[in-house]
Amino acid sequence: MNAFGKAQGGRVEDPRFLTGQGRYVDDIVPAGALVAAFFRAPVAHARIVDLDVSGALEVPGVVAVFTAADLAAAGITLGMRGATVKGPDGRMGAAPERPVLARDRVRFAGEPVACVVADTLAAARDGVEAIVAGFDDLPVKLDLAPGGAMLHPEAPDNIAYTFHLGDAAAVEAALAASAHRVRARVEDSRIIAASMEPRGAWAEWQDGRLHLCVNGQGVWNQKGQLAAQLNLSPDLIRVTNPDVGGGFGMKAMAYPEYIVLAHAARAVGAPVRWMSDRSEAMLTDNAGRDLVSEVELGFDADFRITAYRVNTLSNLGAYNSQFGQPIQSELFSKVMTGVYDIQTVHLAVRGVYTNTTQVDAYRGAGRPEAICVLESAMDHAARELGVDRFELRRRNFVRAFPYRTVAGELYDVGDFPRVLARLESEADIAGFAARRAASEARGRLRGMGLSCYIEAILGAPDEAAQVDFNADGTVTLRVGTQSNGQGHETVYARFLSAETGIPVEAIRILQGDSDLIPTGGGTGGSRSVTVQTNATRATVTKMVDAYGAFLAPDLGGDPDFADGAFRVPGSNRAVTFLEAAELARAAGRHDLLQMRAEARLPARSYPNGAHLAEVEVDPDTGAVSLDRYVITDDFGTLLAPDLVLGQVHGGVVQGAGQVLLEQVAYSAEGQPLTGSFMDYAMPRATDMPFLTITFEPVPSTANSLGMKGCGEAGTVGAMAAVANAVRDALATRGVGWADMPFTPARVWAALHSPPA
Repeated sequence: MNAFGKAQGGRVEDPRFLTGQGRYVDDIVPAGALVAAFFRAPVAHARIVDLDVSGALEVPGVVAVFTAADLAAAGITLGMRGATVKGPDGRMGAAPERPVLARDRVRFAGEPVACVVADTLAAARDGVEAIVAGFDDLPVKLDLAPGGAMLHPEAPDNIAYTFHLGDAAAVEAALAASAHRVRARVEDSRIIAASMEPRGAWAEWQDGRLHLCVNGQGVWNQKGQLAAQLNLSPDLIRVTNPDVGGGFGMKAMAYPEYIVLAHAARAVGAPVRWMSDRSEAMLTDNAGRDLVSEVELGFDADFRITAYRVNTLSNLGAYNSQFGQPIQSELFSKVMTGVYDIQTVHLAVRGVYTNTTQVDAYRGAGRPEAICVLESAMDHAARELGVDRFELRRRNFVRAFPYRTVAGELYDVGDFPRVLARLESEADIAGFAARRAASEARGRLRGMGLSCYIEAILGAPDEAAQVDFNADGTVTLRVGTQSNGQGHETVYARFLSAETGIPVEAIRILQGDSDLIPTGGGTGGSRSVTVQTNATRATVTKMVDAYGAFLAPDLGGDPDFADGAFRVPGSNRAVTFLEAAELARAAGRHDLLQMRAEARLPARSYPNGAHLAEVEVDPDTGAVSLDRYVITDDFGTLLAPDLVLGQVHGGVVQGAGQVLLEQVAYSAEGQPLTGSFMDYAMPRATDMPFLTITFEPVPSTANSLGMKGCGEAGTVGAMAAVANAVRDALATRGVGWADMPFTPARVWAALHSPPA
């Protein structure tokens, strides 16, 4: 089969997006659709003592108003429940209901209480304003300490779950016997995903079937949630995903609004649409991160790690979001020892409910948090112990593969020393002293931060691919993943072209329709390209076998397939796949015109790499400038290097943005204080230097192509690299420890506060 590189070309999606021809959820609303708007809790914690919607029904243009009582009367299951994790005692974490619409009580500002449906958005918003509600305020819980006002009877002291990994007694003994012990407290601030396109959806009913069109990260999770909440047979539900303007994990799960839209459309007998505006998104989208970890590393006299302990408090918000509990427990644990050979480990995590918006997956989902904790501690240890940061890491790298971690992960391959050596050569480490001196001469503090990371590719290892040969000479590839802007159409079309010889321009990618694609895992966990191309290759293998047998009588023997055509050895005749499909059509062999196969990856792959950041700090203002950034990644086989670079760029910006700028803030009453881009700082182009990116690939053995996912790796490596650079700069002025977000005010305060 052809090498992938022979099928390169421009991005398939670019003409559509750059000319304004993208079709997003709010672009394809059915004619005559009504508009929904939500009345949301104006307070963070209160009993609902009165809810009068009669005024809304009198607003011109308002068609209907729905409350929890209306949904209950329609037989809808009113409570959603997220995944839970098992505690050290074997019991699962708390599983309180998350109301589709609040009843009796609200638990965070912005929780949906009622839905107004009208013929215009203005009328729907007027209807929301006309709703009269009475609330009896309750004490607000915002901190991560046990206790406080109880949010759920299922969670005494507001503890949602506990999670342990490793042997606590063995770790304590190893730390006590260590020649050196280093401690740190790492804060991982709450952030907003802030995708370019906010959440939105519309629902319609046709011939007794529901169709929900939503800008999500896959259709089957949404379909399953709709079936459960609406008590519908799955065959009565169709979910579609059109073009999606970013998700980053936040759009992977079901939300209450989609359930309400589905019921509203059935009740009013017309399609109903809803699109969040930016402030509504900041108020209600699942947030990311929000945890605090106490970390301790032990070292022997040769600076090899003897033990590692992490105690984490994780904020879940008011309810379990769909994947909220596993993120900072199970997923964190998968890479908590990073690229180092550490077998004496203990992780203790406690999830806490607070009167804030839910927290769930955000680019990396637990793995950036784990690497940030570990790599922050490693750079801190290098400073505390007077050891070169590169040498400290080299002494502790895993060197023999396959390697089984204490969490049970099996690193199949890797060459961490080679990756770090390439980073050192690209980053001009020898010139850092001169750059630091030049910064000092300008009155600036310069710091360098290093982060060595590894990532575990997550998500379902199964996927299917179907190739349809169309009558017009084109080909449709049906895939079970869902692009959110990553460029899937390009890489999938290029790959199928390389495997079959079918021209890229003849290939169309079909995704995001539960009626047309029976199964799929959506996008998330950096799984998409690895699992989908694995399935596509399985389908192509099936195609080659089937078409070879079909063509054999005509070609006079069993043909080989190479260079995009079937040939019998010794013959000059060659038949391409498109030509073979036309022969099959003419022969009535319709079974050959739709070929589908499923494939399962035998194991996970583990992308890894090293990031190095340099910053300048203005001690007079506390302003931090990210001045240099160098990366060496091991993504195994690169199928589309241009797209890989884009993924790394975006991931680094999101990681650096969190470290330097982003933080969700609440008032003491639980009111969000960061409800717009005037209050919530996002990174801009001027905040980032040009990135130097190189690759040192070690092909994975976990898939036939040797790939390792790249979608989240930039964020996984960036957080600690940037944070460590700022800490290194502050250390030149005697600041022993500081933490994100490194806003000017916080940095200035660290520089001008007396030593602890």
